[in-house]
Amino acid sequence: MPRFAVQAIAALALCVALPLTPAWAQSFDEAQRTEIGEIVRDYLLANPEVMIEVQEALEAQRTAEEDQRRKDVIASAADDLFRHPADPVLGNPDGDVTIVEFFDYNCGFCRRAMEDMNALIETDPNLRFVLKEFPILGEDSQAAHMVALAFNRLMPQSYAAFHEQLMNVDGRANEEAAVRIAVALGADEAALRREMANPQNARSVETTYLLAEALGITGTPSYVIGDQMVPGALGERTLRDTIASVRDATN
Repeated sequence: MPRFAVQAIAALALCVALPLTPAWAQSFDEAQRTEIGEIVRDYLLANPEVMIEVQEALEAQRTAEEDQRRKDVIASAADDLFRHPADPVLGNPDGDVTIVEFFDYNCGFCRRAMEDMNALIETDPNLRFVLKEFPILGEDSQAAHMVALAFNRLMPQSYAAFHEQLMNVDGRANEEAAVRIAVALGADEAALRREMANPQNARSVETTYLLAEALGITGTPSYVIGDQMVPGALGERTLRDTIASVRDATN
């Protein structure tokens, strides 16, 4: 086999993985290029597993690059992500590990994940749990989250009870249901409605949308734990293992 053909096969993975320009081929004449094409074709037909290996390597590289990109976003947006003043905080406000949950009150998976959150908070006294109001499921969700943000400003000490009750409401969470729960927990309705009109609420949600976009979050629930992303309702064990990993890395 001509040496140039061997070199071409050795570079095959690079050719598949990278958008090369035609410049690489200019060192070969037409006959050589034709022979290389035939050799590469024959090699791939005889060894199709090579393409699978190349694809797997490419996917692993892209995953690693995306993980690093997200870590860079988390680091650069740490204040808005972990310490935004409008965000409700449950658990230990001075905990050594922070978990951030992007959620929607009308998300069925988020409602089921409530058990995970409660179990983690109850069994981990050093866990700080931040809730990102992330309404993505229609106007009812938008309205319910505006009530939630207003209630948290007025009665942060009662937000956990509000959150759990609205998550467990029959049917869709909306403004009517959220206001009803807030008033039952002691909020003055007039004061609550004034706070609902506070433009800071909309700005807070907009900040959350921008964070989600930067992190590639398109669904709920999604979690950020330390510098790691946990997309989806993957269960208490996955969250607990990730918390332990982050804690070990920082202690």
